[in-house]
Amino acid sequence: MPSDIEIAQAARLQRISVVAREKLGISEEHLEPYGHYKAKVSLKFLDTLKERKNGKLILVTAISPTPAGEGKTTTTVGLGDALNSIGKKAVICLREPSLGPVFGMKGGAAGGGYAQVVPMEDINLHFTGDFGAIQLANNLLAALLDNHISHGNELGIDVRRITWKRVLDMNDRALRDIVIALGGTANGYPREDGFDIVVASEVMAIFCLATSLEDLKKRLGNIVVGYTRDQKPVRAQDLKAHGAMTVLLKDALAPNLVQTLENNPAFIHGGPFANIAHGCNSVIATQSALKLADYVVTEAGFGADLGAEKFLDIKCRKTGLRPSAAVIVATMRALKYHGGVDVKDVSKENLAALEKGMVNLERHVENVTKVYNIPCVVSFNRFTFDTPAEIELVKSRMSRLGAPFVMAEHWAHGGKGAADLARAVVELAEKPAKPTFVYEDADPLWEKIGKIAKKVYRASEVTADAKVRAQIKKLQDDGYGHYPVCVAKTQSSFSTDAALRGAPSSHVVNVREVRLAAGAEFVVMICGDIMTMPGLPKVPSAEKIDLVDGKVVGLF
Repeated sequence: MPSDIEIAQAARLQRISVVAREKLGISEEHLEPYGHYKAKVSLKFLDTLKERKNGKLILVTAISPTPAGEGKTTTTVGLGDALNSIGKKAVICLREPSLGPVFGMKGGAAGGGYAQVVPMEDINLHFTGDFGAIQLANNLLAALLDNHISHGNELGIDVRRITWKRVLDMNDRALRDIVIALGGTANGYPREDGFDIVVASEVMAIFCLATSLEDLKKRLGNIVVGYTRDQKPVRAQDLKAHGAMTVLLKDALAPNLVQTLENNPAFIHGGPFANIAHGCNSVIATQSALKLADYVVTEAGFGADLGAEKFLDIKCRKTGLRPSAAVIVATMRALKYHGGVDVKDVSKENLAALEKGMVNLERHVENVTKVYNIPCVVSFNRFTFDTPAEIELVKSRMSRLGAPFVMAEHWAHGGKGAADLARAVVELAEKPAKPTFVYEDADPLWEKIGKIAKKVYRASEVTADAKVRAQIKKLQDDGYGHYPVCVAKTQSSFSTDAALRGAPSSHVVNVREVRLAAGAEFVVMICGDIMTMPGLPKVPSAEKIDLVDGKVVGLF
C-alpha cells in the first residue's frame, strides 16, 4: 500500500470554495482563500449562525498512547467520512499539527491511509500561519516586558518573579533554561529565562478558548507576566501589550476550512497539546461546525485521562458544549504493548499479553461512562495480523462493560470502512446524555487536582513540596480558586511515570510546579518530569523528510 503522503499527493481535491458551498452552504464571499484548497471562514459570517440549532457533538478519544500507535485522528477523519456516506451531514474538527512532533518522533497529524485531511503537506507544515501568529504574539509580550524593565521599570516588576516565557514551535531542549540580555547595559538586564513550545503557550490556550475578537483581547490583557516586589500581579494590559497582540492574531482567529480525501469539510484550528495544555481545537471552530452540520466529530489529545478530561472540565465547562457520545480508539498492538510486549513483537498473536493490557482500555471506558457519564463505543483500528481469537477476546471483555465494540477499517477503505462505527455512533447519540464534570467550580484548587488524580488516574494521593503548596494556597486566596485545573503529565501512563503501562493504581501524583493562566482562566499543575519544551529523539523524523524532484517525501 502507498504511504500516507503518496495517498495524499494522489488525491483529487475539490476547490475549497466548492466544498464550502456544496457541503456547508458557505458562499465564496465569506471565505479568505489560502490557495485553492484551504481557506479561513469569515468571523462576521460565523456570527450570523448563532440562532441556528446545534448539531450533535461526538468526542473521539483513546487509550493511553503507545509507540505501537492507536490512530485517533485517523478515526476522527474516517468517522466523519462514514457519517456522510450513510447520509448524515457531518463536519470534523481537528487541531493543527505542531512542527515539534512533525520533525520529532510522532510525525504528521493529518490522519493516515485513506482517512486523511488534505492538503496534507500544508496542514503538517506552515498551513495558514496560525502558529506563527501565536508565536509572535507570545514573544511580542516577552519583548515588551523586558523593554519595560530596561527603560526604568515603572511598574516595579521583580525580575526574580517573571513568569512569562518565550516560545518556539520546535522541540529544542537547549532552550529550556537560558540567560538573556548578556553583553552590557545596551542589551537590558540579564536574567534567567526559558522557552516553551508554542502549543504550551497561554496565548495558544486563549486562542482556542476565545469566543470572539473582543473576548480574545480581554483574555490577552489578563495574562499575568510576573509580579512586583510586593507580589502584586503584573498583566499584559499593564504593559499595553494586548492591543498589538490582538492585531497579530486577528486573522488567525478565523477557523481554517479544508477537506478530507472524500471531499468532506473539516475545520482545523488551534493546537494545544493535551499532555501540557488542554488539548482541544478552538471553541470558535467547534461552535461554528455545530451550527453547520447535524454531527460534529472532534478529537481531544492523547488518552481519555488527559484530552477527554480537559475537553469536559475546561472546554465544555466554559462554553456550554456537551458531547452526545464518545468513541474510544484502540488497537490490538497497543493493548499488547500495555500488556508488557516489546514494540517489535506487538504484531504477533499473544492472548495473555492482550488480556493483561486490556485493563488500560477498561479503565478508559469506565472513566468515560462512569466518571464523565458519556455513552461510548470502542473502535479498534483493524490490522491484517489481528487474529479471530484476539478479536473475540476483546468483544467478550467489552460486553462485560456494556460498551459497543466495532472493528473499523477506514485506514484501508476510507469512510465505507467505518460505516458500522458511524451507525453505532448515531444510535448512541440519539439517547439522552448528561455529561458530568470531575469536580465542581467551587472546589478548592487542591481538592480539584485530588479529584482528578483519584477519580481518573486512580492515584492514592497527591503530594507537593511546601513551596508549591504555598503557591497553590496563594492562588486560592487571590481569587483563582474557581478556575479549572489543567494537569500537565506524561501521556503514556495513568500515573506520572511513563514506564508504568496498563492501569496502575494507588500511585502518588506529585505536583512539581504550578502556573497561573489568568487569561485562559485555568491553573496549570505540572506533575512528574513532563517538560513544556520537549526534546528531539536520537533519530528525529526530520532526518527522513526531504524534497525529491519537487515533491515532499518522508512526511509520515
